[in-house]
Amino acid sequence: MRLLLTSSGISNTTMHNALVDLLGKPIAESNALCIPAAAYGTGTRGASMAYQFITGSAFNPMCGLGWKSVGVLELTALPSIKEADWVPTVKEADVLLVWGGDVMYLCHWMRQSGLADLLPSLQETTYVGVSSGSMVLTPNFGEAYDGWFCREPPASDLPAGDDRALGLVDFSLFPHLDHPRSPENSSANAEIWAAGRSVPTYAIDDQSAVKVTDGTVEVVTEGHWKLFTP
Repeated sequence: MRLLLTSSGISNTTMHNALVDLLGKPIAESNALCIPAAAYGTGTRGASMAYQFITGSAFNPMCGLGWKSVGVLELTALPSIKEADWVPTVKEADVLLVWGGDVMYLCHWMRQSGLADLLPSLQETTYVGVSSGSMVLTPNFGEAYDGWFCREPPASDLPAGDDRALGLVDFSLFPHLDHPRSPENSSANAEIWAAGRSVPTYAIDDQSAVKVTDGTVEVVTEGHWKLFTP
């Protein structure tokens, strides 16, 4: 897969150009599938977050970039339907748009739905993650996220240990670096958090993204970012 891992979506021209480069064709000629699942793990605001994402009315309108078509892949529904009814749709999509929210909840349903097993085979697909939609591909989230549970399934059913993340990339990600409304995402806290990881950590602000093409990692940015090595 070709990856564009963001904090807050496509928020500037540099990131937009990186997305087009990964697609290999204009956005207007590309078919997208959006995955809102992580939003539902955030509690009472989950429904409105999912709606804003799907309708392209979010602050950075991922689904409103001018795609040829946009479909919704509801992970919680997939275990109840035949794979033949949804796997071809995923394989035919040019891009997966994976929304933010609760990363543990997203990881759980990526595994339960079967999408996690399918992702490594999607060699021609572009994956665009937003916040937790980016973090879910890393090796591990860190214990800082254990206390964020406010929904079903209960914490006892959530991934643990090495199953906490999908491990499709060999680096960790700290999003929303130095965001003015999130003091917990300071550079100092990013360094502390990264010290607990066994792999390099990219701390990126909302104007930056990590682009991965054929295993090559590049930061595309109009903001600021930091790389912490273990």
